[in-house]
Amino acid sequence: MGGKLQRFHFQGSPVRGEVCRLGEAYREVLSRHDYPEPVRALLGEAMAAVALMVGTLKLRGSLIMQIQGDGPVSLLVAEANERGELRAIARYDDNIPADGGWTALTGRGQLVLTIDPDEGERYQGIVPLEGASLAAALGHYFAQSEQLPTAFFLFADGHAAGGLMLQVLPGHDQGEDDDIWPRVCNLAGTLKAGEMLALDMEDVLYRLFHEEQVELFEASGLSFRCSCSRERSENALRSIDMDELREIAREQGGFIEVDCQFCHRRYRFDSVDIEQLAHGPVRADSTSLQ
Repeated sequence: MGGKLQRFHFQGSPVRGEVCRLGEAYREVLSRHDYPEPVRALLGEAMAAVALMVGTLKLRGSLIMQIQGDGPVSLLVAEANERGELRAIARYDDNIPADGGWTALTGRGQLVLTIDPDEGERYQGIVPLEGASLAAALGHYFAQSEQLPTAFFLFADGHAAGGLMLQVLPGHDQGEDDDIWPRVCNLAGTLKAGEMLALDMEDVLYRLFHEEQVELFEASGLSFRCSCSRERSENALRSIDMDELREIAREQGGFIEVDCQFCHRRYRFDSVDIEQLAHGPVRADSTSLQ
């Protein structure tokens, strides 16, 4: 199975949570690139994070997280949509430390979260990379940009990934139990990687919160799926001057191939396709190569 996402709520309080586990969906991303171990782990944490966050959105569309830094990992992108479809990719150089942590991998930079709805305008938030982990950086993002107390607990080992997110619902105080937020965060902080990546999600929640009144909602599936398309490739080519496109095609034997970096699908445009870019949609029988 690609993975699962489950929402839960602490009854009588404004605190909600999401828990997720990724198996095949995570391994699908890793199978497309030969990532070093520290990058594989960071990709898993990032995929778990976007799965947890997209579960809280009340819209149709995508959530895109970008980590941009001056360290060996210069760019990491993870994306999820409301259907639970995920993809991710990282760019890195040859100086990946074998035991490198978050700061050693990313250096200084910024964390960018983009909400891209199917209808309506994009929303983007940007904060500096802060903290000793991706989980800490995301907590800082929500505290600074959204003013929502939010805590992340993220794990990945190159085979499976998973995570837990706790959040105070917007527009609420903590009610009669003003100790609920620090209490559940402290409990979640005892979670070990082996538990998150091996136990059933319900068992994880029972292990952490069996003394709390927790309401579980129905779990939903997670899967790998790349959102690339021929139409997106056309739009990318339309941003290039026609004379330059013709020159590129001549140099490449009369056609241009657009290669998706996420899934390696290739879209081929021949000379007729290229000329039609200036006038409308490319003909329907144009080639898509796996």
